[in-house]
Amino acid sequence: MEVLIAETYDEMSVRAAAVVGKLIKIKPNAVLGMATGSTPLGLYRELVRLHQDEGLDFAQVTTFNLDEYVGLPNDEPHSYHYFMHEHFFQHVDVPSGNIYIPSGTTSNHAAFCAWYEERIRECGGIDIQILGIGADGHIAFNEPGSSLGSRTRLKTLARQTIEDNARFFERPDDVPVYAITMGVGTILEARAIVMLANGKTKAAAVARAIEGPVTSMITASALQLHPSVRVFLDRDAASELQMNDYWNWVQENRPRQG
Repeated sequence: MEVLIAETYDEMSVRAAAVVGKLIKIKPNAVLGMATGSTPLGLYRELVRLHQDEGLDFAQVTTFNLDEYVGLPNDEPHSYHYFMHEHFFQHVDVPSGNIYIPSGTTSNHAAFCAWYEERIRECGGIDIQILGIGADGHIAFNEPGSSLGSRTRLKTLARQTIEDNARFFERPDDVPVYAITMGVGTILEARAIVMLANGKTKAAAVARAIEGPVTSMITASALQLHPSVRVFLDRDAASELQMNDYWNWVQENRPRQG
């Protein structure tokens, strides 16, 4: 695992977007795993800028989103379909047929989840998965206690997740209780992973995920088992890391490649 600490959220976002952009330049038909929430917004803004100002081409890219609320149609403003269109897809040239987001309105959740897993395999697997982290250490909607070998499935959301996400809704009671989410096992099959976190509220979860034991109670800790993970943090999110000096030292003394 490589931990990169930036001074600000914007710097963190730009550095993470550079990693994704470099992959697309090397592999124009890359398969990207996409995340929602406030954390990756800066990364998406920078990817849009790279597309509009520097010609980063998404015309052959395929995307798979991590999750979607159950019960929300695609055009509902709180749905992740709507979120991704508003903040990313309408600004770049990813073909609509190459965009995959879990369905919040499917009538057969098990069949849809099996199809979603198969479609990822048919597209060659995810090249780079973008992740955020919940305040309780979850990734996607893999709540504390989720199997570290889990696959795409229907998941009941934890009370803390519902409370944390209530700020995006008019009332806490409007937050859906269920979601379809990629599993931890699915996420770990990505060839590379980029995780972002910012702010003091994420600091404890970040520290436990990076420096604590691997445990299903902090599903992000499973990333310790992956051979290619880059974690981008601002100073606040990194503030509870016990090895902060070491991570800074590593950044300053990275070995030259090639």
